[in-house]
Amino acid sequence: MLDGPAPIRRDSPVSQVARRLLEEVTAGRAGSRLPSERRLAESLGVGRSAIREAIAVLEVLGLVEVRVGSGTYVRGTISDLLPQAIDWGLMLGERHTRDLVETRQHLETVTARLAAQRATDDDVARLHACLDRMRETAESVPAFIEADVEFHLEVARIAGNTVLRDILHSVRALLRVWIQRAVGADGDTTATLAEHVAVFEAVARKDPDAAATAMGAHMESASARLARSLR
Repeated sequence: MLDGPAPIRRDSPVSQVARRLLEEVTAGRAGSRLPSERRLAESLGVGRSAIREAIAVLEVLGLVEVRVGSGTYVRGTISDLLPQAIDWGLMLGERHTRDLVETRQHLETVTARLAAQRATDDDVARLHACLDRMRETAESVPAFIEADVEFHLEVARIAGNTVLRDILHSVRALLRVWIQRAVGADGDTTATLAEHVAVFEAVARKDPDAAATAMGAHMESASARLARSLR
């Protein structure tokens, strides 16, 4: 790790150092050891105090473990680190996280189209149950977020494409963190619920174009809510 990154400006805040280290941590294997403070400071062109502060931030977030007399180690597997890494990345405006969000937007639109093409009556009934759970939990953001995630995963299951389904399952943590921030930006679930109703109705009618359009509109609105949460 950190073979030859460009030095960070000396007046950069610790958050920028932490962000650079975050990229290295999420690229590393569970249990792998980070270079020494001295090597990190030389490689990034900053003082050792900035490295210590940045590592302390990552330790608080549960991304690394500092072992006295031994060094700093990556904690857990990449799937374990994903929720914390994404949440930290969102707070910092992390480019890689934005790329993931953009990827999700396209995946969800394609998945909705396929779901409308392939949905059976039983599928529609299960998706309706997901929508009902969203309605029932509209006053509780944590429970609403869980129901929201389940709705999207059910759409992916109905689509019948195992690759798309597995990709969306693999970014489940992203879905939860993204939805939490997007919903929290307005503090209101009304708009999000209405967007899901539109997706459901299009799938229920088995109208692929309408389903893709409805999901695309939902993704655009959710992205706008997310952007507000990052300001």
